[in-house]
Amino acid sequence: MRLEHDLKNEEIIEKVASGQLKLHAIDQQVGPVEGVAVRREAITRMTGIETKSLGSFSIDAADVVGRNIENMIGAIQLPLGIAGPVTVRGEYATGNFYLPLATTEGALVASTNRGCSVISTCGGATVRIFKEGMTRAPVFSARDVIHARDFVDWLAGNFEVMKAKAAETTRFGELVDATPYVVGTDIHLRLRFDTKDAMGMNMVTIASEAVSNYITEQFGIELVSLSGNMCTDKKPSAINNILGRGKTVVAEVVIPEDVVGVKLKTTGRSMAEVNYKKNLLGSALAGSMGYNAHAANIIAALYLACGQDAAHVVEGSGAITTMEMRHDGDLHCCVTIPAIQVGTVGGGTGIATQRECLQILGVAGAGDPPGTNAKKLAEIIAAAVLAGEISLIGAQSAGHLARAHKELGRK
Repeated sequence: MRLEHDLKNEEIIEKVASGQLKLHAIDQQVGPVEGVAVRREAITRMTGIETKSLGSFSIDAADVVGRNIENMIGAIQLPLGIAGPVTVRGEYATGNFYLPLATTEGALVASTNRGCSVISTCGGATVRIFKEGMTRAPVFSARDVIHARDFVDWLAGNFEVMKAKAAETTRFGELVDATPYVVGTDIHLRLRFDTKDAMGMNMVTIASEAVSNYITEQFGIELVSLSGNMCTDKKPSAINNILGRGKTVVAEVVIPEDVVGVKLKTTGRSMAEVNYKKNLLGSALAGSMGYNAHAANIIAALYLACGQDAAHVVEGSGAITTMEMRHDGDLHCCVTIPAIQVGTVGGGTGIATQRECLQILGVAGAGDPPGTNAKKLAEIIAAAVLAGEISLIGAQSAGHLARAHKELGRK
């Protein structure tokens, strides 16, 4: 039987190499789990590149094939470090948290760890969520301006029915509001949903389709695209920075002058000046849509570790960092993150390694009540970003940035 099995696999590999069989069709021949190994061998033969390391992984291929990945040939491994603990004083995240950070950038974990130490010494980061809601924005085309105006008026009187149509597609999601934006005879309808503990992009896409189908049937207007980029998903945008998307989170800490000196080897006044001239003026001069030192660094490392959609880092990079001297000589540090999209159920959160990282943070799975775990994760991420900003601005203020990278990034 083993010989027949090997001959079958060899036949499949030869068919793939000759173009007779598509890569995705391998799973139908041998099943999804064995298909990973067979597909990897086919790629090795076709490219001449040994891929043994890609075949060494601990996650269960049966859990991810067809759900998180197509044409799987193995797994990429990233070093995972731990920073913290960092003390968080949020509405949902309260206590000390160790931060799992997946990265290949030397000095990042060490720098974040230093920022965590500063925050914890000062009693913790106070964190609050100000807005939340995942968006999808279908675009409709009216016959003329009068038709467009009639459509906008019609939307205002039909929200409850649209909300009910969306509810038919999901147990947990809820349509919160629907805001039309008109350009010429096109109407971009920005739909905002409460997605509870899910990041929710798939949820809101399916619900938005149901809403759009109802609109076209009832009003007689053309649906051009289910997404018209007013969402705005995975792209830097002013609308997300102003209105928020996912969750808008603010984290702050007040650092006494003596702590700045001992922990960061600089002064609060110097850090405030660096932040103003770098993060605010420099970013404005560059036309940046983010006014921060390296928020994306921390967000990306946490997203990768915790099974989040890594492409949403681009929206998180719109963070604004402020540092101001208080009258008593203490330094007030704050980060405002207008749009971070996180979830603790669905997507990559069920992969074994990522789930363990969520468990370290105490946010794996659905919260009780629903939505609390995702909010807790968002608060922890904001505190982590604050730690990263404090440490990097402190290093640049003290002139230590290059030295740290020489010592930790070039070994």
